Amino acid sequence: MRIFKHQQWHILVLGGLLFLLYSYLEADRTVLNGELWGISTLAWANFAILAPVIHQCYVLVCWRSELHYRGLSKLFGENAFSVYKTGFSILGLSRPVLIVLLAISSRMTLNLDSTFSYLLSAIFLIPAVYLFYSVKKYFGFDRAFGIDHFYPEEYRLKPFVDQGIFKYTRNGMYTFGFFLVWVPGFLLQSKAALSIALFSHLYIWVHYYFTERPDMRIIYRDV
Repeated sequence: MRIFKHQQWHILVLGGLLFLLYSYLEADRTVLNGELWGISTLAWANFAILAPVIHQCYVLVCWRSELHYRGLSKLFGENAFSVYKTGFSILGLSRPVLIVLLAISSRMTLNLDSTFSYLLSAIFLIPAVYLFYSVKKYFGFDRAFGIDHFYPEEYRLKPFVDQGIFKYTRNGMYTFGFFLVWVPGFLLQSKAALSIALFSHLYIWVHYYFTERPDMRIIYRDV
């Protein structure tokens, strides 16, 4: 089934990332210190880990079912992309929100000088902000959502964007956009938030190599 092509590698790499992450959480008990609203840091960590897995699986199924079978268009007609985008937005926003809540729950578990933590936050925040500015100005958020999977014949004719941050990298969203999820961990000096930020940043590349890149070869005909 074309929807799940290459996903055995997705599952394999995800399993490896989860094994390493939970091994770290088990090895350093201070990582899971604290709670928020009566909910333990471990529970918040589990929520923050689950969010990207659900999000990326949602995108996989939506993209591939639409690209290969027009599945969403058959269900929702002209509203297919809007329905998909709504789900994407809710799940996508849950990722940084849960990391913020996790950082609050486990704050001050990392011993950093305050000035250094602010400096690291700025270093990670600035390129992330520039990335989202570049997406808005040059790339378009609909294209970032994956509208080319819904209208491949139209978007096949569009050139690749090479302005703004995309002048320096074709993978700006994955390279710099995910810098944003590191910021709460640095600001609140949270080991747990930083560990989940690392997991989330690595895991998005699993989506790129085993879902998006193969799809781009179909949409843009091996460009």
